Amino acid sequence: MLVIAVLALAIWIYMAAARGGFWLAAERDDGRPAPAVWPDVVAVIPARDEAEGVGETVHSLLLQDYPGAFSIVLVDDESTDDTAGVARRAAEGHEARLTVLPGAPRPKGWTGKLWAMKQGVDRASADAPAFLLFTDADIVYEKDALTRLVTRALEEGLVLSSLMAKLRCESLAERALIPAFILFFQMLYPFAWVGDRGNATAAAAGGCMLARRDALEAAGGVEAIRGSLIDDCALARALKPRGPIRLSLTERVSSIRSYTDFHEIRRMVTRSAYTQLSYSPWLLAFTVAAMLLVFVAPVLAAVFGHGSARTCGWLTWTIMAVIFQPTLRFYGLSPAWGPALPGIALVYTGFTIESAIQYMRGRGGLWKGRVQAGEA
Repeated sequence: MLVIAVLALAIWIYMAAARGGFWLAAERDDGRPAPAVWPDVVAVIPARDEAEGVGETVHSLLLQDYPGAFSIVLVDDESTDDTAGVARRAAEGHEARLTVLPGAPRPKGWTGKLWAMKQGVDRASADAPAFLLFTDADIVYEKDALTRLVTRALEEGLVLSSLMAKLRCESLAERALIPAFILFFQMLYPFAWVGDRGNATAAAAGGCMLARRDALEAAGGVEAIRGSLIDDCALARALKPRGPIRLSLTERVSSIRSYTDFHEIRRMVTRSAYTQLSYSPWLLAFTVAAMLLVFVAPVLAAVFGHGSARTCGWLTWTIMAVIFQPTLRFYGLSPAWGPALPGIALVYTGFTIESAIQYMRGRGGLWKGRVQAGEA
């Protein structure tokens, strides 16, 4: 037990001190000086059965204080509800700035979201905008969000600027699991490393991605990632060789999608967790073992160990709780959630195993009636 406890402690010391400061939650969408000329921007919204929230998304985009030309292309991806009608009603008085495209049937080899994005890009490109804003249909924007995104992209020469939309954190399930989800994402893709051109790490948050159109075309367009289930990170990997990219936390862009119980969050995670492991049983086994070592073993050492093993266990558990604090503060939650991180990690480990089981049963990537994982 002593060897395991010391190893876990060494891993957490490394992560706290040498993994891009991921846990500090320091990468934010701070302001920048205004440019002399404001480039044209077109927002592309892929939407499938999003009648519940798409109206708020469209309305918030039409209220942007952006000084340049800005319009919206919404692709209704074979919705079975009134997604298109809700979007049109939300644009009342601004109809000329919203185009609603009925999505064509999805070709083989494409994920649904990327096929919808491709159709939106094709329509938007007819107007030759400098930037494309890819946004989900459950994201709402403060009125200055786009202005700040474009300003920073121009000043830093970014080919991709992505904001991690602040997820809803109100129900018990959300408070228990959502902040840890954000922490784990930052642990996997330290935002400082994403913004470092000398580091190969590339990631984005699909709810809000501002991409330079010419860079996207040079990277092969949406077609280059057409089968990717984790489309945001795939887009980041495609664009990073073309220029600087950035991923930041924000208070100005929020998700209105609610997760009222643990089952809904489980479905969200299991949809793509095994994809992250490249559908490899060996990577799954390694990941489960690593999660048990890093998160669970220190707690067992602290509670059941003796002497140095127990000391290492308590010290590691304390480091975990401290590392969790900046993310908890960002979501306005009590510091008391910090010591619960090992238990939360164990829940996510279970979600990952279930994701693999679903894939093996032919239900991988299930989302809104579509099974997409592993399609040729």
